[in-house]
Amino acid sequence: MTRDALPAESEAAFSTLEDEALRFARELIRIPSVNTGAPESIGDGEAQAARYLQSLLEEAGYETEYAESVPGRGNLLARLRGRDSDRGGLLVHAHLDVVPASASDWTHPPFAGEVHDDVLYGRGALDMKGYAGVLVAIARHFARSRTRPGRDLVFAFFADEEGGGVFGVRWLLENRPGWFHGVTEAISEVGGFSVPLGEHRAYLVATAEKGIGRLVLTARGTAGHGSRPTADNAVTRIARAVDAIGSHTFPIVPTRAVEAFAARASELLGEHIDIPTIDAHPERLGTAGPLVAAALRNTVSPTIIQGGYKSNVIPGEARAEFDVRVLPGQEGTLRREVEALIGPGITAEWDRWIHPIESPSSGSLLDTMAEAIRAEDEDGVVVPYLMPASTDNKHLAAAGIAGYGFTPLRTADDFDAFGHFHAVDERVEVDALRFCARVTERILRDA
Repeated sequence: MTRDALPAESEAAFSTLEDEALRFARELIRIPSVNTGAPESIGDGEAQAARYLQSLLEEAGYETEYAESVPGRGNLLARLRGRDSDRGGLLVHAHLDVVPASASDWTHPPFAGEVHDDVLYGRGALDMKGYAGVLVAIARHFARSRTRPGRDLVFAFFADEEGGGVFGVRWLLENRPGWFHGVTEAISEVGGFSVPLGEHRAYLVATAEKGIGRLVLTARGTAGHGSRPTADNAVTRIARAVDAIGSHTFPIVPTRAVEAFAARASELLGEHIDIPTIDAHPERLGTAGPLVAAALRNTVSPTIIQGGYKSNVIPGEARAEFDVRVLPGQEGTLRREVEALIGPGITAEWDRWIHPIESPSSGSLLDTMAEAIRAEDEDGVVVPYLMPASTDNKHLAAAGIAGYGFTPLRTADDFDAFGHFHAVDERVEVDALRFCARVTERILRDA
């Protein structure tokens, strides 16, 4: 049944749901829960945001659980029992922290939650206070309508996703494991944004994520006076290693998620999409092209290089740091490939490692997503993909919870939703947020 065919009573209920989703999203944006990554400068924004949502849920009759890993880092949970509690529960989660924003760079204030020309502006509009507002609005809608979903639903709101989840979901798994009791699947970011593929709109669902880590190289050599060059100069060694890794092209490795994307895209476009051609010609896939191309191979990007302390002193040590993104099943291969490039006199340290994850690219939950999209967009299809970045779903995977990135937004064909994450003038169309509320309500009711 399309929304146009809804009876008046249901239409009114959906209007309330959509209006609350927008209102809650705006109020959350106005709470500056900025995560700088430096614990001493965090403040209590995440706690304020969690307490605000707690009041909304308890007003609707929910029992909630609130926990702070450290002062100011608030986490919140509410559980809704389904008709069949013996089925694995579904966790729907959003993080309440946001990356910094400099107001002087923005067209509209980043923490005002203003709407201009039916577009909501603000830090977190997409990442991911918009979705947090949607989830609370749906929870309240279910309470008002006495809706019992097919399975247990767990609504969760986490701190510190932008800092790696150390003070959020990772801390909760260690210190509040009961929050996740009985949960088998999870939905959160990053995915669900519409992209044009042929005559269809594809709503990409992240069924896998690259792993992340840091590589630190340390080069050692003979220290001495700058006037007497050495054959084992540590700066020269580290520079060669940085160049070797930074200019290295890692091979394309088709994963299950990428293969599923290519197969579905081929059907929609009516032509065979060969995976190597995605890398060579990503423009064929529109705004989805660069995103999928980034998921084809491992990457190791130089980010920091340090060496020396005075221009006339040859240092005995120099170091470089790299951002590492690794595909599922490729961790050992990547390390061996990199270590073969670095040369003598250099040690390699791999740390801050979070393993890649991969959930099934088909199944009943994805079928439910597809049905919910079709109910609101007859030209919409759900297409799996591999997300090249990282979300809280990585931590949940360690607890046996299969995670998916799917926050459905129907946007204009030329709107690059993925490109607005962490960007200046982060924004979302109001109609897209309302669409998210309707589709997500169907998913959570029927999953």
